Amino acid sequence: MLKIKKKDKVKIRTGKYKGKISEVVKVFPKKKSVIVSKVNLIKRHTRPTQTEPGGIIQKEAPISIANVQLVCPKCNQPTRVRFDRLSDGKKIRVCKKCNEMII
Repeated sequence: MLKIKKKDKVKIRTGKYKGKISEVVKVFPKKKSVIVSKVNLIKRHTRPTQTEPGGIIQKEAPISIANVQLVCPKCNQPTRVRFDRLSDGKKIRVCKKCNEMII
């Protein structure tokens, strides 16, 4: 089970966008990478289709999960994540700094 999910806020740890905080758009669990909004932008040359015009399009490229860190919504700091179980057996993510549940 991955520690980062879609719509989580993450902080970029390395590279050109180091220090930027943004939202996860898509997660690729098999490749262990994520696409983060407005980070790791590339230019893609595309042909026109019936629905979209062609040209040079700027879009986000995937980043390795090792290069991003989850930002806790409660304490608003980058943190590591641990997993706990509730009394009904459901698995939840917990912030290691403030011990609050991450939804």
